[in-house]
Amino acid sequence: MPRLAKTDANFSDAKVQGWAVIRHVIPYLWPEGQAWVKYRVVFALAALLMAKLIAVTTPIFYKQAVDALAGETLDAGTVLGLGAIGLTLAYGLARLMNVGFQQLRNVIFTKVGQRALRRLALETFTHIHHLSMRYHISRKTGGLSRVIERGVKGVDFLLRFVLFSIGPLVLELLMISVILFFFFDIGYLAVIAGTVALYVLFTFRVTEWRVRIRKEMNDQDTDANQKAIDSLLNFETVKYFGAETWEADRYDGAMANYEKAAIRTNYTLAFLNFGQSCLITGGLVIVMVMAARGVQAGALTVGDFVMVNAYMIQIMMPLNMLGSVYRDIRQALIDMGDMFDLLGQPPEVQDKPGAPDLVVSGGHVVLQDVHFGYDAERPILKGIDLDVPPGQTVAIVGSSGSGKSTIGRLLFRFYDVGDGALLIDGQNLRDVTQSSLHAQIGVVPQDAVLFNDTIHYNIAYGRPDASEDEIIAAAKAAKIHDFVMRLPEGYQTTVGERGLKLSGGEKQRVGIARTLLKNPPILLLDEATSALDTDTEMEIQAELKAMGEGRTVITIAHRLSTIADADRIIVLEDGLIVEEGRHQALLAENGRYAHLWNRQSEDEVA
Repeated sequence: MPRLAKTDANFSDAKVQGWAVIRHVIPYLWPEGQAWVKYRVVFALAALLMAKLIAVTTPIFYKQAVDALAGETLDAGTVLGLGAIGLTLAYGLARLMNVGFQQLRNVIFTKVGQRALRRLALETFTHIHHLSMRYHISRKTGGLSRVIERGVKGVDFLLRFVLFSIGPLVLELLMISVILFFFFDIGYLAVIAGTVALYVLFTFRVTEWRVRIRKEMNDQDTDANQKAIDSLLNFETVKYFGAETWEADRYDGAMANYEKAAIRTNYTLAFLNFGQSCLITGGLVIVMVMAARGVQAGALTVGDFVMVNAYMIQIMMPLNMLGSVYRDIRQALIDMGDMFDLLGQPPEVQDKPGAPDLVVSGGHVVLQDVHFGYDAERPILKGIDLDVPPGQTVAIVGSSGSGKSTIGRLLFRFYDVGDGALLIDGQNLRDVTQSSLHAQIGVVPQDAVLFNDTIHYNIAYGRPDASEDEIIAAAKAAKIHDFVMRLPEGYQTTVGERGLKLSGGEKQRVGIARTLLKNPPILLLDEATSALDTDTEMEIQAELKAMGEGRTVITIAHRLSTIADADRIIVLEDGLIVEEGRHQALLAENGRYAHLWNRQSEDEVA
């Protein structure tokens, strides 16, 4: 059999991590300036205490009722002026009150628990949106969603079971121990204490072993989930290459590893349950034998025998759950640790303390000796100097990998420049708030990704407070209105996951309408019309040109015919500006731009 215990160092590390996670959760239960939350926690604990006090006195009524019926200690059975029937009714009332106070505890605490989960989920969601582009590119969406899901569930479990299961169990054990000590002798207490100690030791040791297996199972579950989500998000690609069988085999391989870990988890659970049952049954039998001998000797009554049995069952029933509860607590701490590690991940791009908002007076964009690379070993931009005067349209062209789109990402501050500076109207982008920067720049990307919601929602996303007329005007300018009106549900038509119910051109026009509605002073067009047919492209180019009047427009283009009338064309090659000028002047130079133009012209003719 595998070793049951971790090394002392690993166990110590787990405990330290567990306490760190618990310290992170406590402020959600005892927040500063939220007196009503504290009152509810206190009242819930008070209701819990009442429930436990009633629970440990309930078997006494049972004992006295039995003794009264047996005629052994009738006087003792009428201590409260109650006969056997009255004591039986009191026993039933005590059980009912025990359940009632437990439910009252749940009613009082529910609002506290749900508030804590909501705040934690919001904090996590908000933090993820503040993390850098680099982080999101490196993480898989499926794995990230599972970390959040399991982390929030772990907090919910910890709040309920640590506060209302483990703590109350310890309290109940102490109360019962005191009662047994006074009603019987120390031998009973010693047997129960020994049984509980052996039970807890066995449970914790085996559960520590099982936690490692459970973690492996969770890892395999996460891997399978990542593969499933990745495959479904790339549904079209799977179809293009007829790879359904390949994807199914890939997913099944991940699930096969999960299956192996799950089987081991169930086998070890059976071992844990049987071992726990042996210990509980052994302790119960020993105590019952001791009580039976006491009854035979005349030192105890039949009611005492029944009461001992009731207390043993009362102790052992919650202990039966200890293994699964402890395992789940350990797992919850691991899951919560992963989530709090995520919360502790600092955003790569952060606002400076007290940073002012960006104020755009004209939209003058300047890049000063900008160096940047996604990896230190692989520079992308190698010293870019670019001046885009207010109101001008500047096109950036070049072969793939030359750094065109990287300039757009730096302008939107998805990344900070490595060296040099990027300024708008003389303000360094590092010195202003990101929210104000994003509000001043409108982006039409090459692939407009839409939310799985209505067309109306996706267009209105550009400016949520826009009126209906403004939304329709933006749709008309993007040449999408007539198409939308032909749909049975019009603007309330849902577009599907990532807009898959629309064609590439339709998605792009919705994306353009969204940016037109935002109406920003600076416009970034990243292959904005690449998904459109020639006629639609010409129409939208006219609208984009009209929209660009009086604005600073930076166009990242591959199709050179779309930028021939730009005020200035910048030609990038290997992270450097190799040419710049107007279209005709660059053609006359017969350099890199002329080469790209001639090659595209030949391809179009062919």
